[in-house]
Amino acid sequence: MHIYSRRTTYLLFLFFGFLPCSYTWQDDQTLHYEALKQQMIDTQIKARGVNDPEILSVMETVNRHLFVPEDLREYAYNDGPLPIGHGQTISQPYIVAYMTELLQPDSHHVVLEIGTGSGYQAAVLSKLVHFVYTIEIIPELGNEAAKRLKQLGYDNISVRVGDGYQGWPEFAPFDRIIVTAAPEEIPPKLIEQLKAGGRMILPKGPQWWGQDLLIVEKDNDGNVSIEKTIPVRFVPMVKERKP
Repeated sequence: MHIYSRRTTYLLFLFFGFLPCSYTWQDDQTLHYEALKQQMIDTQIKARGVNDPEILSVMETVNRHLFVPEDLREYAYNDGPLPIGHGQTISQPYIVAYMTELLQPDSHHVVLEIGTGSGYQAAVLSKLVHFVYTIEIIPELGNEAAKRLKQLGYDNISVRVGDGYQGWPEFAPFDRIIVTAAPEEIPPKLIEQLKAGGRMILPKGPQWWGQDLLIVEKDNDGNVSIEKTIPVRFVPMVKERKP
């Protein structure tokens, strides 16, 4: 009986004494966010029909809470957009996954993104394609996103502060273009910079009503076709102000 008691005490010491020393609150936070992320994927993304296994895997890999303001991280995996400052938002997780699936990215693609925001959509795409060029018109957001993406180790993304309506002609044409703010008309320069056989996904329409998410495709002869998918609401795509 005495030996069993000592053995029990030793085991209890190992369990309650030794293990907590190697377990930190960061581990607890990681588990918490992983649980929220999995719930997001199951109830928001899969449940609405996004089933591409590669995209689902990437949505599991990219930590969305690192792309929102610190005081909003608890809500990062909620079913809705969140403010990221300067009147801009990070899109609803489902919309990010849905637009990515519509884009049909491939590992050899070079992608242009208009509207970097916090860098989340670019981070998701970077796991699926060869390279991402992304443009943000608001300097504070663009610079913060570039710093964040570098710190997190995303080395196949280039961020530029500039007017998305002009695209990025130095690296055109692009296999894919994705626009994460809504112009009232499709910018002609983006169509020009889309590669033959390429695809562009963008919302289009006025700010408060009538926006549609569009698939724009260019065939090998340069003919352009446009298909409407779902109604959406995005912040407006801002043009550079001329002096």
